[in-house]
Amino acid sequence: MSPMKNEAVADLVSNTLEELLDQVRGDRSGELADYIPQLAQVDPEGLALSVVSSTGRIYAVGDHDQHFTLQSASKPFVYALALSQRGPDVVHERVGYEPSGEPFNAISLDAEGRPANPMINAGAIVTSSLIEGATPDARFEAIRHCVSAFAGRELELDEAVYASETATGHRNRALANLALAAGTLDRTVIDATDVYFRQCSLKVTATDLAVMGATLSNNGVNPLTGVQVMTPEVVRRTLAIMLSCGMYNYSGYWMNDVGLPAKSGVGGGIVAVSPGKFGVGTYSPRLDPSGSSVRGVAALRLMSNQLGLHLLNHPSEAAASFNADDSSFDNLILRMRGELDFACVERIVHELSEHGDTIKSVHMDLGESTAVVPTARGMLKDLQEVLAHEDIPITIDDPRDFIETEPHLKAPEPHVADAHAPLPENQ
Repeated sequence: MSPMKNEAVADLVSNTLEELLDQVRGDRSGELADYIPQLAQVDPEGLALSVVSSTGRIYAVGDHDQHFTLQSASKPFVYALALSQRGPDVVHERVGYEPSGEPFNAISLDAEGRPANPMINAGAIVTSSLIEGATPDARFEAIRHCVSAFAGRELELDEAVYASETATGHRNRALANLALAAGTLDRTVIDATDVYFRQCSLKVTATDLAVMGATLSNNGVNPLTGVQVMTPEVVRRTLAIMLSCGMYNYSGYWMNDVGLPAKSGVGGGIVAVSPGKFGVGTYSPRLDPSGSSVRGVAALRLMSNQLGLHLLNHPSEAAASFNADDSSFDNLILRMRGELDFACVERIVHELSEHGDTIKSVHMDLGESTAVVPTARGMLKDLQEVLAHEDIPITIDDPRDFIETEPHLKAPEPHVADAHAPLPENQ
């Protein structure tokens, strides 16, 4: 029996992401961010989707090597740095916690003169001003070093975008003036906005964003470098702000429909986090009226719904998992339990691709499975076909026909007593 072609199994995950991207590829609505002239010159057709697991596995499709600027997608990471340096009490004396319900560049100050949250421009300018450093150069270098640690590589400044932002950033300087007048900004307007313009002009790819998200997903440890970039407490606070405020004036819709901590930027990128599972980066530069990527939003919505990633999904068991009974991976027995989602099947695919040259047979036991999300079901069916093509026998114990029947069927719920029946007397 010849060894299995491991790439054929590994491609199952990338193929799933490519299919997701194909569903949004035809949408050409939205506009480039022409209020920053340099951003109006980018190729509007760019489209990428990258996923990085919290254990460091990278999957990337589309234009995933294309560089663009972070823009507002920098805000969660600078907020995390401010929390780590100054602590939440000091940070939130100057900037609030609450969703603004307004556009990203709105004049939004509370009764105490604080910007509503760190994810809108006014709040991000104040947050950047809190970073330690004697000069704007020192503060920017601290930010660049931190964001680079999240990305796992040294990030560079896009000088042309920085110059374009500086030349046209009158509204941001006006917001900084209002914060200064309210007493929440204790640096000069030029000082504060210069650092902010530079953090927004750092160059990344969709895969960089996914690594940054995976670092948050992995409790602050970059899964590629192993560096503890932020503490778990800082990560928790950062994810909470991303979830409640990261998508501006439709953060409520986002929480309801997508349910992932996320942050968009007018450069066309979105970073999203599935805690404990994945970081996701998308890129497509045409923006909706809220300043978020049209196709990026659509792709993340599909991922949440089709891959079962919404934070408030209630699986039939606390977590999906599997275990391999034969550690030699010779005759592999996979016992599944709980709700099988994309994250669980991705782990299975990874294990098979890693050990494909030794596997002689595979048996999957779904006896303790309680549900299979649609995409996971499709991936398991594709896996059957790949293994059959490689002449590797595969048997599946699927007592509830999760794979062969319609997707996302669940096991019968336990019997629940009639809610209107009389309560038993106290014993």
